[in-house]
Amino acid sequence: MSDTTPAASEQEPRLVIETGVDLRVAEIIEPVIVPMGYQLVRVRLSSQNGATLQIMAERTDGTMTVEDCEAISTAISPVLDVEDPIDKQYHLEVSSPGIDRPMVRKSDFGRWVGHLVKLETSILVESRKRFRGKITDADEEGFTIERDQPAYGEEPVVKIPFTALAEARLILTDDLIRDALTADKKAKAAQAAQGIAANENFEDEDSPIN
Repeated sequence: MSDTTPAASEQEPRLVIETGVDLRVAEIIEPVIVPMGYQLVRVRLSSQNGATLQIMAERTDGTMTVEDCEAISTAISPVLDVEDPIDKQYHLEVSSPGIDRPMVRKSDFGRWVGHLVKLETSILVESRKRFRGKITDADEEGFTIERDQPAYGEEPVVKIPFTALAEARLILTDDLIRDALTADKKAKAAQAAQGIAANENFEDEDSPIN
C-alpha cells in the first residue's frame, strides 16, 4: 500500500508563524510529525515550571487523542535532543489545540464560521488592530467578522485580510462546545469507517483464489 500522507510542503501552510527559538523548534519537528499524519498548530516556549515547550498539533481532520499526543512526544523527543535548539532544561508538553483553539490556517476560519473569535492584526484595519466578533464568511483572501460590541461610528462588519492577521483564537461558548464535540464525533466515526473498509480490502486481497 502506498503512503498518501502529504509532505510538509503539500500541507496547507500556517498563516501565523513563530519567531526565534519557537520557529527553530517548529522547523525541526514539522518534518517529523507530518508523515505521521499530523499538522502543527503552534509552538511556544514559556517560563511555566521553569521552562515548558508546548507543542499544539492535530490530525488533518481536526481530531487529537491522548495516544496521538504520546506518539508525537515519542517521535520528536530524540530529534530535539540531537538538534538541541533550547539552551536549558525544559518540560515537553504535547497537546491538542483545544476547543477555544488558535486559528492558524485559512481552513480554520471556514470551518468555524458562525462562532466568536478574538484577534489581533499586524497593521491597522478600519483604524484598529484588535477585534472581537462572529465569523460570518471566509474565502481565499480573508474573513469577515460581525463585531459583538462595535464602538460608536464603527462599521459592525469588517473584512480582515489573511495577510494582516497576527493572532486569532476562538472564544469559548456553549455553541462552540456543542459544535466542536459534534465535529469530533463525526471525524472519529469517519476514521472508524475507513479502518473497517481498509480491513475488508486487506482481507479480500489476502483471500486465496479458488
